[in-house]
Amino acid sequence: MEDSLCSLCPRKCKIDRRTERGYCGASLLPTVSKAMLHKWEEPCICYGSGSGAVFFSGCQLRCVFCQNHKISKNLLGKEMDSEELCNLFLSLQDHGACNINLVSPTPYINTIALALSKAKSKGLTIPTIFNSGGYESIETLKTLDGLIDVYLPDFKFYSPELSRKYAKAGDYAERTLEAILEMYRQVGKPLKSGDYLLKGVIVRHLVLPGCTSDSVEILNLLANKFPKNGLILSLMRQYTPMADAKDFPELSRCITTLEYNRVVKEAKKLEFTDVYTQSKQSVGEEYVPDFSTFFDEKN
Repeated sequence: MEDSLCSLCPRKCKIDRRTERGYCGASLLPTVSKAMLHKWEEPCICYGSGSGAVFFSGCQLRCVFCQNHKISKNLLGKEMDSEELCNLFLSLQDHGACNINLVSPTPYINTIALALSKAKSKGLTIPTIFNSGGYESIETLKTLDGLIDVYLPDFKFYSPELSRKYAKAGDYAERTLEAILEMYRQVGKPLKSGDYLLKGVIVRHLVLPGCTSDSVEILNLLANKFPKNGLILSLMRQYTPMADAKDFPELSRCITTLEYNRVVKEAKKLEFTDVYTQSKQSVGEEYVPDFSTFFDEKN
């Protein structure tokens, strides 16, 4: 059962989730909006039948451009206890998932940790992935030490002004850097079997329109804090104006090729050894999962 007075994320809202929803919108039990075999992730974590993605509803951030806004702002889906989650993980493995990909899991970490422990004792052998917005507390991440094989955090903003304006989290960069350092402490440098990632940290960065200087600051920060081969970078070009982005004129367009290339060029200049990039074809709402169905083997 989750701690009722919640302090799982840096907001530490101290809401009693037995009777109220936390800042993230979450109640006590995990709400799972979708489980699917996901084929649109980075190639090193998405092969064969696909990544076994489990999407949780609610989020501790308030990103105005969130592509999963239908579930991040609304508690859509099924409430599941640790036993039900355990069975879901094992079912995804049985369906051929190459890993268990926990998407936005932070509000439910205690129950998820218990479910992972149960699943591993019952035969879960595929890698586990913690896929989050990056805004995490070190204390909470430490409860996952030994349970997570791959950490997949975003690093969205460097500027406190941008993170405050677009995600209502002025301390985002500070907290996210601390979190990634803890993730790296737990799993270390990437460990692969051929092209497939078994262990390590992938840092995603979504390039936003008009914000390439912020992107460059993030890359330089990571280069100064980690070995060049310590992280895998995923530089995303897929920004599509969605959710409340329409209320911010500067976010109402996709990024240009010039903007994206500036960020990619900086990553090369800093000599990161493992970098994923995206083409123009990655832009569009058709890549957002369909949250109207619970389980999907096709995507």
